[in-house]
Amino acid sequence: MKKSHRLVFFLMLLLIVSTNVFPQGIRRTNVTVPGFPYIDLNVREAQTNKEVSLSIQLLLLLTVLALAPSIVVLMTSFLRIAIVFDFVKRALSLQQVPPNQVLMGIALFLTIFIMWPTFMDIYNNAFKPFSEDKIPIEELYSKAESPLRLFMFKQLHGNYENVKLFMNMQKLPRPKTDKDVPTYILIPAFVLNEMTIAFKIGIYLFIPFIIIDMVVASTLMSMGMIMLPPVMISMPFKLILFVLINGWDLLIRQLVESFVK
Repeated sequence: MKKSHRLVFFLMLLLIVSTNVFPQGIRRTNVTVPGFPYIDLNVREAQTNKEVSLSIQLLLLLTVLALAPSIVVLMTSFLRIAIVFDFVKRALSLQQVPPNQVLMGIALFLTIFIMWPTFMDIYNNAFKPFSEDKIPIEELYSKAESPLRLFMFKQLHGNYENVKLFMNMQKLPRPKTDKDVPTYILIPAFVLNEMTIAFKIGIYLFIPFIIIDMVVASTLMSMGMIMLPPVMISMPFKLILFVLINGWDLLIRQLVESFVK
């Protein structure tokens, strides 16, 4: 028997067996998992407004979990650290060393180190009371939002130009206190402020290494070695300078101290 005939015969046999085993179709079942409450897997129409509200809350929770990486990047110290690390790598003329995964891992753990008091504040005042049924979900949101807002306001260093920019674009009245600034205004203002500070740090990092590149390029030109790439010669000197001044310690210390606690 040919392979095609065998395949047709096997499919027909499978169809007959499935028809005999499931003559009435698949029935909906409920599942009970040991150690967990009764789980109803049936899809049915909501009967009350409370069930609709619970579904919306579940949808919002899944949305927050999906946006968690963006929240970590844009509302914490991660953004400034990641940009500065990229500037350091470019200033040293490094291509593959250290890998980007390593730099992002260091940036993540530095973010945890810097944000730890804020995270503990959120856990003790928001998540823990909510898990013990002491506060509703609305109060959980406000108590979790407050420490992050305080952290972002402190990093502005009293410079509210970015906040003013977004308030004017939304045509909102001038706020009297920090509480009058909406969170959707504070977050983009904080992001612009972090990028500005990171770029300023990057300028200071580039200056000494650019001087080394200029000296090496001028030396090679005077020696007539035009075909030799200056970056190949200057990179070892930049690495030597970075190691001699204990560059990583200085960089990490200045980065951590640049955040107002």
